[in-house]
Amino acid sequence: MMTVREEIEQLKKERNAVILAHYYVRPEVQEIADYIGDSFYLSKIAVGLNEQVIIFCGVSFMGESAKILNPEKTVLMPDASADCAMAHMADVQTIERVRKEYKDLAVVCYINSTAELKRHSDVCVTSANAVNIVRALPERNIFFIPDRHLAHFVAEQVPEKNFIYNDGCCPIHARISQEEIHKAKAEHPRALVLAHPECPEAVLETADYIGSTSGIISYAEQSSGEEFIICTEVGVEYELRRRCPGKQFYFTETRPVCEDMKSITLEKILNVLRTGENEVLLNGSVIRESRQPLERMLDLGQK
Repeated sequence: MMTVREEIEQLKKERNAVILAHYYVRPEVQEIADYIGDSFYLSKIAVGLNEQVIIFCGVSFMGESAKILNPEKTVLMPDASADCAMAHMADVQTIERVRKEYKDLAVVCYINSTAELKRHSDVCVTSANAVNIVRALPERNIFFIPDRHLAHFVAEQVPEKNFIYNDGCCPIHARISQEEIHKAKAEHPRALVLAHPECPEAVLETADYIGSTSGIISYAEQSSGEEFIICTEVGVEYELRRRCPGKQFYFTETRPVCEDMKSITLEKILNVLRTGENEVLLNGSVIRESRQPLERMLDLGQK
C-alpha cells in the first residue's frame, strides 16, 4: 500500500501536475513541493511552467494570481477556504475616490489582494520588489493598498513620492510587538532581529534587517551571525533551518502563526489530485483586467 507522499508523486506524474508552496505552509508540505518561495518568486515561476495542472499550496489570492498569469492551465487549491484577511482590506469605491482626488496617481496593489482589487490597480508589487517598482513609476502620488505597514516602509525608502495610505494590515504580522522582541532580545542578546515589512513600525525600528520572506532567509544564510530573532510567520523556520544548519532561530513568545496557511495538508493535496476539486475559476474580463498590473510588476521587477 502506497503512502500519502508516494500516491501524491504518482498522481502528480499522471496528471502532469506541479506543486507550488509558500514558505508559510507546513514543513511536510514544503518538503513535497516542486517549488517553494515567497509570493514574488511563485508569481514568476508559475509563468512558463510546462505542467498543465498547478497545485498551489497557499491562500486564495495566490491561486488567483497563478490563474490570472496562466489562464489556460488548471489551478487547484488544496484548501479552498484558506484565505488572507488582508487581501480584502481595501475597496473599489475608495480607489475610485482617491483617483478623483489626486492627479498623477498610481494605484499600487500589494499582491496580497483579491483579483477584484488588482483589476482596479495600475501595478502589483510584493514585499520583495515594492521599493524598486514604486521608485520606477513615473507617477508622483502613490495610493498603496491594502497594507499600511508595508506602505510606510516603502514610503521611507522612496521619499520623493507622495503616499496615500490605506487602513489594511496582516493580522499575523500586526500582532508582533516591540515588547516581545525586547524580551526575546534580553534572552538572546547576541541575536540579530530580522523583520518583515508587514510588521508595525515600532517593530521595524528594532530590526537589524527588514525584508521579504525570501530576503530574511538570504540574509540569515549569508550573515556571519549565528542567532536570529525572526519577525514573520513561523513557517519560514523550515527553510531557515534547511539552509542555515548550525544557526539558531527564535520567535516572539506569541508565535506568529497563520492558521489559513497551516490548514493545507498532504491529505488535502492528495484529494485535489484525485478529484480535481477546488479549481480556481475566474471570468475572462477579471483575468484580462487583473493580468495587466501583474504583468507590469513582472516587467518592472526585471529592470
